[in-house]
Amino acid sequence: MKDFAGKFAVVTGGGTGMGRELARQLIAEGCSVAMCDVSQKNMERTIALATADGIPQGAKITAHVADVSDEAQLIAFRDEALKAHDIDRLHLLFNNAGIGGGGSMINTDRAEWERTFNVCWGGVYFGVRTFLPAMLKADEGHIINTSSVNGFWASLGPNVSHTAYAAAKFAVKGFTEALVTDLRLTAPHIKCSVVMPGHIGTEIAANSRKVIAGTDEDTLSAEELVRARKRMASAGVDVSAIPDEAIQAMVTEQARRFHDDAPMTAAAAATVILDGVKADRWRILVGDDAEALDKMVRAAPEQAYEPEFYQRMAAEAGWRLGVVAGNRPD
Repeated sequence: MKDFAGKFAVVTGGGTGMGRELARQLIAEGCSVAMCDVSQKNMERTIALATADGIPQGAKITAHVADVSDEAQLIAFRDEALKAHDIDRLHLLFNNAGIGGGGSMINTDRAEWERTFNVCWGGVYFGVRTFLPAMLKADEGHIINTSSVNGFWASLGPNVSHTAYAAAKFAVKGFTEALVTDLRLTAPHIKCSVVMPGHIGTEIAANSRKVIAGTDEDTLSAEELVRARKRMASAGVDVSAIPDEAIQAMVTEQARRFHDDAPMTAAAAATVILDGVKADRWRILVGDDAEALDKMVRAAPEQAYEPEFYQRMAAEAGWRLGVVAGNRPD
């Protein structure tokens, strides 16, 4: 698919980050977009930005509230989107929505662990199941599933548990790789790609907390403050004398750093992804850190989870654990 003009795309997680930038760039190329997110407010901001960019004649963008981990909500989103765009076929499916969390199988609350896994993996699986019938009706199609570098390196470093997110992203990678052959045999007009970003400047740190807590508020609840204190204490920080206001400020600052200090912006990442789709690449690494880490893991897989590997990787790949791990919502 060399040109997106006149096509119809679905983007999950379109309210912020890479989802927002994918929607904006697709619209700018004349592709109509239906996006979903759990936050209507965030999607309204995406539409405002796309409108300010300028929406080409014939293109259209719509927003639909849906939790990708709930198949019934995705089916409702599909039906609403097809009706709103007066179309029965889909050309591009970006299963992009995701959250962080669920660090430990032992210390993390099971509900939070499964919430993370179900959004990151279930959202991709249900997304493909839900929208595949519409893609089968199109003359050409492309499924783009967002995994992560944590889909080939299940770690944030030697001192951080990172099980739910990494397990989900490995599942996304394996599923998409298996689809390459499945689609070639059963629906050759549909291609697929797995996207594996490194550290991208998105709002995932702040948004993950909100999704897990079931809120759209920026201020931490009493329960979230307790969890934040527990996380900091487990990292060796004496939190007994730190007031709630300071805890809130620290969490806010960590989220800001994750967004502002990233080596690649969400807009740049979206461009890499769309260029990869146009080039018909089934494997799209996003960011110099992703490229470097991929090579290092392949070169020494048996050493990938040793402390020395992380130290070398931090120096060579530019991976900054202090920024990433500090934003885990668990």
